[in-house]
Amino acid sequence: MSASLAPECNEVKERYDNCFLKWYSEKFLRGTATSDECKPIFQQYEKCLSRALSERGIDKMLKEVREDNKENDAEHMKPVSRIPDLGCQ
Repeated sequence: MSASLAPECNEVKERYDNCFLKWYSEKFLRGTATSDECKPIFQQYEKCLSRALSERGIDKMLKEVREDNKENDAEHMKPVSRIPDLGCQ
């Protein structure tokens, strides 16, 4: 498992990683998963990480970068309407 971007969130990230790997291998891949039972732990991790990013001012930097790249995202994230004809048969 890798460490969290925020060291203070390592413990909850490790709990989520362990939960997810167990759920994925024992339930999802076997087709017996009915819900994501790790979601509450993920939400705890997400909350911890959001708080840490906010305290460091990183959330503002991310917002600025996203704003600056909105046009690029709009252009490059367009759905492809058809497969181009490459002349191969």
